[in-house]
Amino acid sequence: MMWKYLLEKEFKQFRRNSFLPKLAVLFPVAVMLVLPWVTTMDVKDIRITVVDGDRSATSGRLVRDIDASSCFLLERVTDSYADALRDVEYGISDVALEIPPHFERDLTLAGTAPVQASVNAVNGMKGLLGGSYLGQLLAEFSQTYLRDRGVAPAPGTPAQPRIEATTQYRYNPTLDYRIYMIPALMVILLIVLCGFLPALNIVSEKERGTIEQINVTPVPRLLFIFAKLTPYWVTGFVVLGIGVLLAGAVYGLWPSGNLLLICLAAFLFISAISGFALVVSNYSATMQQALFVMFFFVMIFQLMSGLLTPVRSMPEWAQWLTALNPPRYFIHAMRLVYLKGGAFGDLLTDYAALLGFGVFFNAWAVWSYRKRE
Repeated sequence: MMWKYLLEKEFKQFRRNSFLPKLAVLFPVAVMLVLPWVTTMDVKDIRITVVDGDRSATSGRLVRDIDASSCFLLERVTDSYADALRDVEYGISDVALEIPPHFERDLTLAGTAPVQASVNAVNGMKGLLGGSYLGQLLAEFSQTYLRDRGVAPAPGTPAQPRIEATTQYRYNPTLDYRIYMIPALMVILLIVLCGFLPALNIVSEKERGTIEQINVTPVPRLLFIFAKLTPYWVTGFVVLGIGVLLAGAVYGLWPSGNLLLICLAAFLFISAISGFALVVSNYSATMQQALFVMFFFVMIFQLMSGLLTPVRSMPEWAQWLTALNPPRYFIHAMRLVYLKGGAFGDLLTDYAALLGFGVFFNAWAVWSYRKRE
């Protein structure tokens, strides 16, 4: 009976709050509708200035191919390479491409023709991908041009390769970065709503003095802690459900695997992150303290979880540290089930890690909660 009344108290307290129920609904809707469009590593609309020193039909055709590409925005065609570099220097263009004189002649007779591309690499990722896109476009243009003209390589030049490689993209055939990010964004929703809110809830009761009314009762610490967490566990599953429905309805992304596997991983993760939040609240005297401590750890959790960059691309010492990061395992589980259709056996390591974190943090939360027995 004590458990029943404690739960009733916590759910009434949650419902009477004028802000929390709205946050639990509006926040996931806003995140799922906005962030997948802005959190992207795709590089598009690369601005390019072309220096056409040949002024031939072939160089004109190359300029038109660049202009027609979805990756590039043609700023202008000029005769001066110095002007093109000035465009790059002042940020007008991202790439300056120089087509030398006799470009058409060399391409026809020798099968190759050198061009020079100067790429603004202040943004390293954009510079790398912009140069790669341009290289692919030039290679395709060269092959198409020679094939259309039936031109064979000149004597003494290497023969064209007879083995052609066909690339097939698995799990994300369109290379859409949103598909990669959406499962991870659901993890961020649970971190914010099931991490920040429990911590702030306990500390706010400390500041108001209402928690003292519980401290003088015979309610066991274990029962009190789990009664505090239960509304946020329910909120976490509501948020997860909203995220899954929006991902499917708006982006057409439904789990390739069993949804129950995601629910199990979510339950283990929610229990772990909410337990961690209560540990923070037990050692915080004010809401400001709890907020700053949670913000500090959440930033580390996100940056070292594989959310934006793969864990294997990190330094080796950082990869070892990510083993202590609960969101790493949940993000891996979400992407595995969503994109690859992972089965239960594929997720055992993630489940075990999340279970261990949940037991550890909740036990610590119960132990560290100071109550006058």
